[in-house]
Amino acid sequence: MTSNTNSKMQKYIFTVLCVVLFFNMSIAQQDPQFTQYTYNMSVVNPAYSTTDFGVINFGANYRKQWTNTIGSPRTLSFFAHTPFNDKIEMGVTFTTDQIGQDVIEINEKNINVDFAYLLNINENSKLSLGLKAGFTLYDSAFSGKLINPNDPTFTNNVNQVYPAIGAGAYYFTNQYYVGFSAPNFLRTTQLDDAVVATKQGKEEVHFYMIGGYVYPVNENLKLKPSFMARAVKGAPINLDVSLNALIHDRFEAGLSYRLNDAISGIVGFRVTPSFKVAYSYDATISDFSNYNNGSHEIVLLFDVSLFGLKEGYKKSPRFF
Repeated sequence: MTSNTNSKMQKYIFTVLCVVLFFNMSIAQQDPQFTQYTYNMSVVNPAYSTTDFGVINFGANYRKQWTNTIGSPRTLSFFAHTPFNDKIEMGVTFTTDQIGQDVIEINEKNINVDFAYLLNINENSKLSLGLKAGFTLYDSAFSGKLINPNDPTFTNNVNQVYPAIGAGAYYFTNQYYVGFSAPNFLRTTQLDDAVVATKQGKEEVHFYMIGGYVYPVNENLKLKPSFMARAVKGAPINLDVSLNALIHDRFEAGLSYRLNDAISGIVGFRVTPSFKVAYSYDATISDFSNYNNGSHEIVLLFDVSLFGLKEGYKKSPRFF
């Protein structure tokens, strides 16, 4: 009985470690990925702006990655931002990312404040420059949970707080946008006590480039191609390419492709002028497809009028 239990426990721990290390190597440990990045841009780019004065934009995103895999990543993000005038927009973002469960856990929470300053390029286009500042709470639970507590790879638990500061630029019109950002310039060492994991435990700088376009086919149909590229030291460039169709400015459906990783289906519905819900499913196409049942992601977007300054949406709805 004891031997059988230990065998199951060893298999469980091995599986969790594989997930952790595969996740670390595939995207260099670090920033979580999102399929519905067009609804979550302020998390990675502090310059993202709406110029929708009188409205607070709220958003939440939950992602369950690689379902049916022990210790698979789970990510929750939240943002809120609003213009203070025609030049300044500010907001807050919160992200929590968890890998592993029960026996081995890695938790990372990011809390940031965003500041964006807008420049009028011409009557129809703006350039926004942004700063992001905050901190990261990093928590790993290894010690005392392994069968061999003297394993040099995961000897001690880590509970640390790290500062974070980043910047971004965002150029946009009513029809298209392009942005470039680095959410955190600071490189931090997290698993510095480990022998093997030292190579995996450094927070590297991530660079993002994101762009999109709204093409009106007719009065009731708009096509929305978009892309997001991410680069980080120690990993290949991560590229998402998406195409969504917006029908009657209310229902949205599309497909997304992540280079050498996944194909995704996306659906969204604007329940009211101020509330939208969207869902996506990723089907893994890499070698890891044999070990998981894909990834799920749900997004909630909600806009609140400030002091009655804006009654609903009397202009064209926000497309990005």
